[in-house]
Amino acid sequence: MAAIAVAQAASLTSRRVQGPKPSAGAARRVRPVRSAVVDVKSMATEKPWKTHDCRLVLEDGSVWSGLSFGAKGTAVGEVVFNTSLSGYQEILTDPSYAGQFVLFTCPEIGNVGINLEDMESTKAHMGGMLVRHLSLNVSNYRSAMSLPEYLEQQNVIGISEIDTRAITLRLRDTGCLNGVITTDATKTDDELIAMAKGWTIVGKDMISEVTCTEPYEWQDPTGTEWEFAAGAKASTKGSLHVVAYDFGVKHNIMRRLASYGCRITVVPASMPAAEVMAMEPDGILFSNGPGDPSAVPYAVENAKAILGEVPVFGICMGHQVLGQAFGGETFKLKFGHHGGNHPVRGPSGRVEISSQNHNFAVKPNSLPEEVEVSHINLNDGTCAGMVYREKRAMTIQYHPEASPGPHDSDPCFEDFVHMMKAAKREKAA
Repeated sequence: MAAIAVAQAASLTSRRVQGPKPSAGAARRVRPVRSAVVDVKSMATEKPWKTHDCRLVLEDGSVWSGLSFGAKGTAVGEVVFNTSLSGYQEILTDPSYAGQFVLFTCPEIGNVGINLEDMESTKAHMGGMLVRHLSLNVSNYRSAMSLPEYLEQQNVIGISEIDTRAITLRLRDTGCLNGVITTDATKTDDELIAMAKGWTIVGKDMISEVTCTEPYEWQDPTGTEWEFAAGAKASTKGSLHVVAYDFGVKHNIMRRLASYGCRITVVPASMPAAEVMAMEPDGILFSNGPGDPSAVPYAVENAKAILGEVPVFGICMGHQVLGQAFGGETFKLKFGHHGGNHPVRGPSGRVEISSQNHNFAVKPNSLPEEVEVSHINLNDGTCAGMVYREKRAMTIQYHPEASPGPHDSDPCFEDFVHMMKAAKREKAA
C-alpha cells in the first residue's frame, strides 16, 4: 500500500509539472521561452561600489577627485599636511585648525572611531579632512561613533582615496595652498579654482571665531589613569590662580595646568588687561589659537599692558602674540609645522621631540636684546621659544600638552609653576 501511495503522489506531481496532455490530433504548439528584460546600458554604468563623488581643487589649478565622507557641500580653506601617526580626533577638535583643511600623511584614518573623552574643544574646527584611506572598520573599546558620523554631525566635509603623498610633496615644494572641497557636481573646476584663489587666511582674525564669549572656571586635571608626571602627582591642588586668555585653548593645556596645582579662569580673547588683573591672578596664560598673529592687535596690546605685572606663559599663538608685545615681528612659514615629531633644542642643549601646529613664526632678529631665544626648531632653525627674564615671561611655539604627541615638553608647565611661586615669594617678602 505504501508503494502504491508513493507512485500515486509521483504521478500527481508529474502531471502538475507537465500540465495537461494535448488532445489527440491537435498540433503541438511550441511557445518560445522569453528571458527577463535586461537594460544593458544601466548594467554598464551601475557599479557595486561607490564612485568618486567629491573634489579637492587647489589654487594652483590641480584637481583631485575622491570619495566623500561626513558632510556634503562646499568649503574653502588653507590646505596643510600633518605628519602625526595618531590622534586624528584631537587634531580634528583643535581650534588652531580653524580655517584650514588638514591632509593626513598617515595612510589610514578612522580606525578607532570617535570617543567622548579625547575632545580638545567642544566641536570640530578644521574646515575639511583629507585622507588616503578611510578605515572600513572601527575597533576601539571607547568608540562612541564612527568618524564619518561625527563629521556629518559637525558639518565637516571629508575626502578619501586621493593621493595624499603627491599633495604633500606639492605643498612642500610650493608652500601652503588654498583649496576648495565640494560634493556639488554642478560647480565647474574653473569656478572652484577662482574660489580658492579669492580666499586667504593672511590678515584674518580667526581668534574671534573660536574664543569663548564669557569667563568660566576650569578645574579638571589629567585623569589619574593617564597621569605620568611625578611633579603633577605631588602638587597642591588649587594653590595658584591662572587666568587663561582663550585664543582657541585646548582642553589638555588646561588639564596639565590643573594637574600642576593651578585653578584656571578662562577669559575671552578681547578682555581688557585691567579686568584680567582685577582677578588677582598669580600668572597669565596666552593660549594657542588659529590664524595670523599680526591680525589681532588687541591681543598684543593686552599683553603689553600685562608684561611685568605677573608671570606670563605663551603657547603657540600666545608665543607669537607675546613676541610682538616684546617688540618683535612675525612672518608666515612656507608650509608650517604640523605633526608630533618635530625636534626642538632647549636652553640646556636637551632635544625634545615636540607636537607642533602653526603656520607663523617670530623673527629672532626683530627681538630686543633682552629677549633670549631659548628654543630652536632643528628642522629649519626657526624660533621655538623665548624667555624675557626681567618681565618673568616664557613662551614656546609648540604644544607642551602634546595631544597628540610625546611628553618631552611637559616640564614647561612645571617651569611656569615655579616662576609663579617665585613671584609670590618675592611679593610676600
